[in-house]
Amino acid sequence: MEDYEKLASDLLEWIRRTIPWLENRVPENTMHAMQQKLEDFRDYRRLHKPPKVQEKCQLEINFNTLQTKLRLSNRPAFMPSEGRMVSDINNAWGCLEQAEKGYEEWLLNEIRRLERLDHLAEKFRQKASIHEAWTDGKEAMLRQKDYETATLSEIKALLKKHEAFESDLAAHQDRVEQIAAIAQELNELDYYDSPSVNARCQKICDQWDNLGALTQKRREALERTEKLLETIDQLYLEYAKRAAPFNNWMEGAMEDLQDTFIVHTIEEIQGLTTAHEQFKATLPDADKERLAILGIHNEVSKIVQTYHVNMAGTNPYTTITPQEINGKWDHVRQLVPRRDQALTEEHARQQHNERLRKQFGAQANVIGPWIQTKMEEIGRISIEMHGTLEDQLSHLRQYEKSIVNYKPKIDQLECDHQLIQEALIFDNKHTNYNMEHIRVGWEQLLTTIARTINEVENQILTRDAKGISQEQMNEFRASFNHFDRDHSGTLGPEEFKACLISLGYDIGNDPQKKTGMMDTDDFRACLISMGYNMGEAEFARIMSIVDPNRLGVVTFQAFIDFMSRETADTDTADQVMASFKILAGDKNYITEDELRRELPPDQAEYCIARMAPYAGPDSVPGALDYMSFSTALYGESDL
Repeated sequence: MEDYEKLASDLLEWIRRTIPWLENRVPENTMHAMQQKLEDFRDYRRLHKPPKVQEKCQLEINFNTLQTKLRLSNRPAFMPSEGRMVSDINNAWGCLEQAEKGYEEWLLNEIRRLERLDHLAEKFRQKASIHEAWTDGKEAMLRQKDYETATLSEIKALLKKHEAFESDLAAHQDRVEQIAAIAQELNELDYYDSPSVNARCQKICDQWDNLGALTQKRREALERTEKLLETIDQLYLEYAKRAAPFNNWMEGAMEDLQDTFIVHTIEEIQGLTTAHEQFKATLPDADKERLAILGIHNEVSKIVQTYHVNMAGTNPYTTITPQEINGKWDHVRQLVPRRDQALTEEHARQQHNERLRKQFGAQANVIGPWIQTKMEEIGRISIEMHGTLEDQLSHLRQYEKSIVNYKPKIDQLECDHQLIQEALIFDNKHTNYNMEHIRVGWEQLLTTIARTINEVENQILTRDAKGISQEQMNEFRASFNHFDRDHSGTLGPEEFKACLISLGYDIGNDPQKKTGMMDTDDFRACLISMGYNMGEAEFARIMSIVDPNRLGVVTFQAFIDFMSRETADTDTADQVMASFKILAGDKNYITEDELRRELPPDQAEYCIARMAPYAGPDSVPGALDYMSFSTALYGESDL
């Protein structure tokens, strides 16, 4: 019973002390303090209340156990002291839980209120800070008088800048209203720091009103200045529009008057002179334009002086000053007579050059065709077969003499060409010939006459040495000319082969070889068909004789040499036998020792290897039959 009384008294005392704490609804000013209260309440429910719940439960258990024991002992029931009944404890506990529930709701509501206040306060500070940062320096900017020294273009720029500022100012109106609305809401929510918020809000509003007044005042000042400068600007603009093209005209005129002209004909210098005269005709009108431009500048100066305009700088549309215009004009007037003199001198020089062109052209038009005619005549003499070789040689020497006598005219043309070069004349419409063409033609003419004379002389020597008749020589020339289809004076391999066939040589053609050229094998077969039987070394030797420079062509002289040799060798078997008989000492046979003694080593060995042993009655050991060898060599018997 005593334990129950004590436990009931302690529990009721704890409830009595706790309920006033839970019923305390005095709010804190800061979120931190309210969060601390919430933390204390959570400690209460987590640490302090659970043991009391246990005590209350134990008290009820003890009370029920005590009543049971008393009833079993037939003792009267236990009646706790007044106010300590289980029902009293339950009622008190219910009041505690009721107070606890209301306290928790109040804490959460108060925390939400403080969160709202802190959010609004922070929002107020942010917007106020942004606005104050934006307004920083704006009053000083609006009070400055930079327009007093500005040009019209700068004034217009300042006006546009001011319009942009006004737009920006209007856009910030909403922020100022938001700042005032937030301050009003903080006051309504009983924010603890409302006085500082109200003071800051009032300062922002006062500054805002001041900015509006300064903005209107600056706009009026800028518009007044703009109207003042517009008149001057129009004059500046007109000056610039007329000064720029006039200045360009003067600069172009100075450039043209000082330009180093390069002309090559009379027509070109006459064109330049005509253009210069046309330019001089424009000078009076140009002087009138100059005076009009200077008059515009003088009018600007008069306005500035009359209205005491504070001009900050020069004409914004151009850098051309009246001093520059006058200076360039004076320079143009000085350059005109200099140009007159230069054109006059150049005209005289071109007249001299034209005389040189005509002089050179007249001579070149005679010399060029003369050289061409002589070349053709010499070619006809060397190709045609009129008269004997001696007659042709006589005609050629006459031509050579006439050509040599023509040399002074070439020298005179060279002198005229030297004068043309010194005068830097690059073209000549009076002739299609130039000195290089004349030189090349003259050198070809000299070379051709000398070569042709040499060829005829060599033909005479060959004819006399080989015993060729004039009829044979004419036949060779006719055959050669016939197959010289391009009239080049030489025969190509295919032309040479055709010529030989026409003269009766049986040259075998391999149907599988149609290259258009006579290669080494073709020519070797051709020679073999004519009676030659030789090795590679002998064939190479004959080719070097026909074409010694290996040019792939056969000249008429080489053709004559070859044909004369072939003609002379057609009936030399008896001559060869007679020669061997002399070497053999008039014997019908010859020995190896005699061959090696009388002939070169390669020829001696060639003969020894191919001569059959001599079988006559007067034969001696080692005797060789040179008669059968000679007959076989020229195809008259088999060896």
